[in-house]
Amino acid sequence: MEIIIGWLYPKLMSTYGDRGNVITIERRAQWRGYNVTVLPLDQNSTAEDIKSVDVIVGGGAQDRQQEIVMRDLQGAKADAMREKIENGTPGVFTCGSPQLLGHYYEPGLGQRIEGLGILDLVSIHPGENSKRCIGNLVIEVTASRLAQELEAMTGTKPYLVGFENHGGRTKLGKVEALGRVVYGLGNNGEDGTEGAFYQNAIATYSHGPLLPKNPFVADWLIQTALRLKYQQEIQLTSLDDTLAMQGRLAMFKRLKVSC
Repeated sequence: MEIIIGWLYPKLMSTYGDRGNVITIERRAQWRGYNVTVLPLDQNSTAEDIKSVDVIVGGGAQDRQQEIVMRDLQGAKADAMREKIENGTPGVFTCGSPQLLGHYYEPGLGQRIEGLGILDLVSIHPGENSKRCIGNLVIEVTASRLAQELEAMTGTKPYLVGFENHGGRTKLGKVEALGRVVYGLGNNGEDGTEGAFYQNAIATYSHGPLLPKNPFVADWLIQTALRLKYQQEIQLTSLDDTLAMQGRLAMFKRLKVSC
């Protein structure tokens, strides 16, 4: 069995080490004996390249880089991205990527950047003099189906730990929030929501990067991708995640969060 990881614009959208999410999916699949191909999805890619991937990973970017990406992600390529997400291709989209999947992003300076409109959300930067949302982040996953599936995999209520660093504030429409903020600011620092979940797409402001700190989410992405691709039940073999779990517990203790 093979997994093709589509990495969105790796040279333009890899702020804050989000390439670690790609590495985590790749290694955890390889350790279980699956063949893995990492396919950059960038200016040189086609709509057919997008259609070929099994998992999509998108990272953060500065405003200038987001403009470049959105000028390229148009037409047939945009249609292919919408089709993949609507048909359930799993993915993790961090910081700038969810803004691109939403209706639009208004930067602190410059013109509004129109998004793909896949996720019912908008993101607005409140201005140059506003404080950024920076710091450790802990959320309880509340997106109903994802929470149930993660709990079935781990045997415990799912909490995610990460690090946020964003100027934009995101407001959700009808899309389901990924989770409830336990520690940190999340989407906007006001309504207690963090991220969004749609079909099998996880949108979040959580860097860290996210998946090394929460390896069970990487396993959910792998399992979901294989089930969709091969149309059969997939049970992943267990890996030794002792160090990752100890790191999570140390962070919860440091932040005085009971999870």
